[in-house]
Amino acid sequence: QESFPSPQCADPPDGAKPRTMAFRLRTALKHGHKVAAAAGVTAASTATASVAFNSDDVVHPMEVEWDHLGLFSSYDCGALRRGFQVYRQVCATCHSIERIHYRELVGVTHTTEELVEMASEVEVVDGPNDEGEMFERPAKLTDPLPKPYENEEQGRNANAGAYPPDLSLMVKARHSGQDYLFSILTGYCDAPAGKPMMPGLYYNPYFPGGAIAMPPPLNDGGVEYEDGTPATISQQAYDVVQFLNWCAEPEADERKKQAGQYMVVLAFTALMSGYYKRFKWSPYKTRAISYIKP
Repeated sequence: QESFPSPQCADPPDGAKPRTMAFRLRTALKHGHKVAAAAGVTAASTATASVAFNSDDVVHPMEVEWDHLGLFSSYDCGALRRGFQVYRQVCATCHSIERIHYRELVGVTHTTEELVEMASEVEVVDGPNDEGEMFERPAKLTDPLPKPYENEEQGRNANAGAYPPDLSLMVKARHSGQDYLFSILTGYCDAPAGKPMMPGLYYNPYFPGGAIAMPPPLNDGGVEYEDGTPATISQQAYDVVQFLNWCAEPEADERKKQAGQYMVVLAFTALMSGYYKRFKWSPYKTRAISYIKP
């Protein structure tokens, strides 16, 4: 769960009207006070510098090499299967993926039979029936992945006021999404000396402000992979981030394939256009015009 600290703004003195930096600079320029204008510019640059200084405690995400981001690369179905397992056993206790349905996982992480059996273990509310009553039934392939909470209020109540965000588009919702999520999942550590932490918050240098409400979700051996891959923290983070990347862009492989086909068609069209142009204009370029005196 993410919690963003609210900015602290000082109240103006009693009887004084708030004046923004832009207002002061505009007033100084209007009356021709060059010295005051220079002072306003200096103050503005100082304020900008202070803002940059206040964000120095945020560490930029580490750059991770992702194989599926290559121009001719595709998702690793083995990594997607492992990442879905990490999500189901770890992340799904708090976070949802509302935009993905079971049917969309067919041929990507599991077979149809496996997903039908997996969905049947979940009870969903459906209805109304002929009597106007809502009822529960086993989930089907057409149902979305289950949510851990029925509404936002229930989620906040279960997490001390912090609402776990939906992860369907989380990779796109953050700058350098894959690197950011990987760094968040693997970046938990003890707070440095002089960094006070409020109760219920955990130190993570990659999170804005360094204090995050989500406890460390991954542990070495926290899941047991079916293919025998060692379930280290970094491996779990790498797999689940790839799965979340697929959730945000499930059409990426098909888009790359179509882009290759389009480029082949464009190249063929360019060659044929050049050939047709030479063929069409060759009689005009090779003919000679002779002038005969009468």
